[in-house]
Amino acid sequence: MSDTPHELAEEFPEMHARIHELKVQNAHFRKLHDEYHTLNRTIHRGETNIEPMDDVRMENMRKQRLRLKDEIYGMLKG
Repeated sequence: MSDTPHELAEEFPEMHARIHELKVQNAHFRKLHDEYHTLNRTIHRGETNIEPMDDVRMENMRKQRLRLKDEIYGMLKG
């Protein structure tokens, strides 16, 4: 597993196969997955002060990550 918190495979471990299936078959899901992954890594760099950022930017990115996660979850359940 990754040492970056909030990876989708850790957030939805029971849906690992479904995540892979949708990444392969659904371009929109793949785009959301990639966007989530990139954003999550940026947040992690901010949280660990590898790439310091102000609180407002961090909060906005966390909200965006949550919106993406909600949309991804909806597609996984659908």
